[in-house]
This record gives sequence, structure tokens and C-alpha cells, in this order.
Amino acid sequence: MLLYQMHELGRAWMAPITYWAEANARMFSAPGSWLSGLPQAQRVAAGYELVYRIGKDYEKPKFGIHSVVNEGRDGTTAFFPVVEREVLRTPFCRLLRFKRFSDQADGIVDLKDDPPVLVVAPLSGHHATLLRDTVQTLLRDHKVYITDWVDARMVPKDDGNFTLDDYVATIEQFIRHIGAEKLHIISVCQPTVPVLAAVSLMAARGEATPRSLVMMGGPIDTRESPTAVNNLATQKPLWWFEQNLIHIVPANYPGRGRRVYPGFLQHMGFIAMNPERHMMSHWDFYQDLVKGDLDDAESHRRFYDEYNAVLDMPADYYLDTVRTVFQEHLLPRGLWDVAGERVRPEAISGTALMTIEGELDDIAGLGQTRAAHKLCTGIPEEERVHLTAQGAGHYGIFSGRRWRDQVYPQVRDFIAKHA
Repeated sequence: MLLYQMHELGRAWMAPITYWAEANARMFSAPGSWLSGLPQAQRVAAGYELVYRIGKDYEKPKFGIHSVVNEGRDGTTAFFPVVEREVLRTPFCRLLRFKRFSDQADGIVDLKDDPPVLVVAPLSGHHATLLRDTVQTLLRDHKVYITDWVDARMVPKDDGNFTLDDYVATIEQFIRHIGAEKLHIISVCQPTVPVLAAVSLMAARGEATPRSLVMMGGPIDTRESPTAVNNLATQKPLWWFEQNLIHIVPANYPGRGRRVYPGFLQHMGFIAMNPERHMMSHWDFYQDLVKGDLDDAESHRRFYDEYNAVLDMPADYYLDTVRTVFQEHLLPRGLWDVAGERVRPEAISGTALMTIEGELDDIAGLGQTRAAHKLCTGIPEEERVHLTAQGAGHYGIFSGRRWRDQVYPQVRDFIAKHA
């Protein structure tokens, strides 16, 4: 149980080395430094920067979305400044809105007419900024909100625990705050399950539900095409996860004493899935620096600034998810109760459904997200759509070229049809 404390001790021990490596990298590469003129200076600088980037702490990145350019179908181009605003906060999550502005009267009218979209980001290790490209693309044609989950080690223990039931309640709260009547929801990966639960419960109570649900690469039914991630959850009993992965936040954080699944352990798991790929990526980065290929080197920095920034998950939420979603499959079996209410997806009737899977997804296998159609029998057939993105892996369905060129146009048209 002292693993977290030992990690913090190692992090503190590494800090002077990383600062020293960063300083040397700058001295051997800065144009005005006499050291940069020495033989092999570029190679030395590259080595120091590699040490720095492997050893440094990675803080939560910023979204950094300050503008959006919309190319209209009539060939015109519009530029809109964007301001990030926090519109609602709970102890474990912030609801953010990216508000677009225009100084043209016609532009303001067009922006007001755009449909609102709530992007539900996963609470599964990485920050919501991993969906930066998703948000940036959606802003062309939509009012965009996103769930920004708080690192559990930063939440004081007095704020209470956070369970999977609490996650569902948070989504319901955000839907009501924005207004369900015109809302469309896009859930990426893990939140497809609690989002479907939240909308199901609201429908069963007779509450207004969103106009559409777009579910991307999520574990609705992990019995379909199980992946290595799914197999791990079924091969180990729940007590193994609690005993080996749950630790106590050290005293140097606001959440001291809270039980969490630490981000550094999750990061180790991410790396372990493709160790050779990451080793080659770092070697290529070193080679790019030596050759002076600064564009590729900067691409590496941007990717790992995001990939290496991880957060702690609340222990109760994590264990609930392992049991409910991956071990007992309570949602597809029709046996899931949230705060005493049975989750019945068949109660949803006034909400259109689109599911999206990546052909090469090695996290959520083919069929796992599509399984939502079998559950949502109250939605008419003509209101349900499925898309398999050819050549796309897990991240390709919501980020990168395939997302922008192959997936987004169909998501945009689906939302427009039901707006």
C-alpha cells in the first residue's frame, strides 16, 4: 500500500535530474550558446532532451482552442473566436462550454441556430483534452460542451466518494442544465455505458431526453469480440483489482487519504500494451533532433504531452466499472440498477441513435458498441444508424484525419437530420 508514496519519492528524486537535463539540452542547442558550436553538440542536446522528456512530470494540458474556421458548403469561409467557459462544477467534474463569437449580425444568427452537443469524455486515465480534435472539429457546426473530469487526487476526501452511480447522476444533471429538448450527446469510449444508463433512466421517468445519441467505440457489451483489455477484467477476480491497483493518495495532494486507481499505474498499463512502439517513437524523436527535423520532433512532443498526462480515478468508480461493465455485463443482460432504479434502454423512444466503431479498434472490439441497437428497441429502425470506420483504430474514430474526413461528416449529417 506504500506504492504511491514510493512513486512520489522517486518523482522527487528524479526532479533535479530532469531540470539538469532540460537546462543542458537548451545550452547545447540554443543559437546564442557557445556550447552549440562544439562538435556533436546537436547529438548531445538530443540526448539530454530525451532524458528530460522521459523523466519529467506531465501536467494536464490546456485545450488551447481559441478560434475555429468554418468552410461553408457555399464556398465561403467564416472565422470565429472561441472562449472556453466553465458553466457548471461538481467536486469531480467541470462542465465546459466552448463559446463562439462573431461581429457579424448574420453570423450571430447562424451560431444561435447551431445544435448544442455535449461531448462526454472518458474518465479512464487521460484528461478530456485528449478530445481536443473532436471538439475543434465539432465547433465548425455546433455549440459544444464537454465533461472535464477532475483528477481524484485533487479532490479533498471530505467531498465524499464517487461511484458509477454518481457518474450517471452527473450526466443527468448536465443534460438538465443544458436542456435536453435540443441537445445531442456524443459519448467516447467508456462513457457510452453511463450515458446510455442516464438517458434510459430519464426516459423511464418520463423526462425529456436528448434528440440524439452518438456512441463511439464503447463497451456496451464486452462479450462481443473481446479484446486484451476485456480479457484482463474477466481473468482476474474483483478483489485482485482492489488489492493490486487501488492505493491511497499521499499527503502532498488535496485528496490526501482518498482511495484511487493512480494515474501512473494506468500509464504503465498503456505503455505495456505497445512497448516496442513507444521505444521506437522515442528513438525516432532522438533521430529527428539530431537531423534537425524540428516539425516531426514537435509532433512527438505534442503527442506525448497529451499521452503522458494522466489522472487518478476514484477507487469506487473504477471497481464499479470493472464489475458492472466488464465482469457481470449487467447492462446488456438487463440487470443493472442505478440508485435503486432498473436501467431499461428499451424505454428510450424519442432519441435517435448512432453507433460508431473502428475497424481496427483493439480496445473496444467490433460489435461492442453496436450492441446498443439490440437494447434500444424503443427507437424506430429508421432512427438508428451504425458506422464502421474502415482502417480506423480506437483513437482514429474521434481524432485525426479519419475522424475529420471519414467519421465527422456522417456525425454532422446525423445530428443535422435530427436537429
